[in-house]
Amino acid sequence: MTFNRLTDKRVRSLKNAGNHPDGGNLYLRVRENGTKSFIVKATVEQKQREWTIGQYGDAEHQVTLAKARLRRDEIMSQIRSGDPALLTPKTAKVKKKAPLLIVQTPTFGPFALELVKQIEQGFRNEKHRAQWRSTLTSYCQPIWEKPVDQITTEDVLAIIRPMWSQKCETASRLRARIERVLNAAKVMGHRTGENPAAWHGHLQLLLPQRQKLQRGHHPAMPYSQLPSFWQELQKQETVASSALRFLILTAARSGEVRGTTWDEIDWEKKVWVIPANRMKAGKEHSVPLSDASLEILSTMKSMRLSDHVFPGSWADSKLSDMTLGKLLKSLRPGFTVHGFRSSFRDWCGEETDFSREHAEACLAHSVGSAVERAYRRGNSLERRRTMMATWADYIFTGCTNVSNVEKAA
Repeated sequence: MTFNRLTDKRVRSLKNAGNHPDGGNLYLRVRENGTKSFIVKATVEQKQREWTIGQYGDAEHQVTLAKARLRRDEIMSQIRSGDPALLTPKTAKVKKKAPLLIVQTPTFGPFALELVKQIEQGFRNEKHRAQWRSTLTSYCQPIWEKPVDQITTEDVLAIIRPMWSQKCETASRLRARIERVLNAAKVMGHRTGENPAAWHGHLQLLLPQRQKLQRGHHPAMPYSQLPSFWQELQKQETVASSALRFLILTAARSGEVRGTTWDEIDWEKKVWVIPANRMKAGKEHSVPLSDASLEILSTMKSMRLSDHVFPGSWADSKLSDMTLGKLLKSLRPGFTVHGFRSSFRDWCGEETDFSREHAEACLAHSVGSAVERAYRRGNSLERRRTMMATWADYIFTGCTNVSNVEKAA
């Protein structure tokens, strides 16, 4: 009998569904969906039997070719010795006497963390990666040590239901993450059947609709208060104050501002180009910079400490997420940093004749069809430049520059 017919390279390249022999009763099983696992096939008491060794791979819960061969040898040795666990596999109690022969289905916790490790490169930022891990480890302890093929709808509901009305956003994200983990387990052959964490046609029938539980808008400072607030903010000669003023002038998100690096600033064209991987929509966004915005950047450049325009306390770090909120709370409690985007949008709609499309474009929101957006792209930047300059004028004076509005109409 020929042994060791397979190699790691061949195992990785095999795509044809079926059982591919390695020799000595060991086979690589390739399924139609592309998943690969090792099995042992042997005749016991004149009956053909199979033992699953495990999913092929290098992860903790997977099996390499070398490990599969070692387990094959253990199984065959027990067969030859007449081990009752192999000769009478019909009773579950007997099977438990031979744990080496039964490949344990991975438990939820280790499997989930391994999945996050494999997919986290596709996440937008470090905060997103941390949130995946923290929500799973914080809320999924009841199923942490439970095999993924034994998790039921009741298990998922026991986790989700208590927080559904109080922490709806967190509960919704957690449900989606549990669903993805269990979908991955199914793809890898560790479970079958419907996903107990699925929403459509499943949990949506057992939980209140999310639109009834929305968290509401971020509390926004009325734009009429911005000129006086600006005067207070300018007195704070800190990196946080500079970052918050830049955020207000550009109507950008906190993460976009705090993550700004010097190579994103085009001084000649007076544009801040935010790369796609730092944008919520995953698309590159160009922000026209007003003179006031450029003045803030010039000040920060004169004291440059790192690649980040608004550096944090540690070397090569950016300003922390809590810093801007803490500063705003100390000056005007009750409002949120994200709310300044609403302040800008309200000003556009109530104080100016700027088009809705260009106002939304300033906020990096998509409006209209792809054809319409392509048609507007040519003159959008310059129109938005006028809008941002007029916005800066209003912040400084409390009055909207009518000539600028007419110029952009």
